[in-house]
Amino acid sequence: MDVKIERKDSELLVSLAGELDQHAARGVMLHFRELEAQTLPERCTLDLSSLRFTDSSGIAVLLGLHRRVSDIGGSLRVVGTPQQAMKVFDAAGLRRVMKFE
Repeated sequence: MDVKIERKDSELLVSLAGELDQHAARGVMLHFRELEAQTLPERCTLDLSSLRFTDSSGIAVLLGLHRRVSDIGGSLRVVGTPQQAMKVFDAAGLRRVMKFE
């Protein structure tokens, strides 16, 4: 799992590539914890266009980032979600919690 984090002005862009399974999710969550030590911008975009696979572990990753951004009054949008991943997220009802584009 590759995690790329970029800051652009007042926005944070997080890109995930590869397979987001239980093992990879732990590493991604560590990246998010490191972000907590820094000042998070109010707007965050999560780009999943290079995600090849996710299981239910991806739900925890998205909810974790959403919570961190929401805790500071910010907003999260998820872009480029592949069909397989969207099926997993829809089954969990994530569209009611966060914005997918």
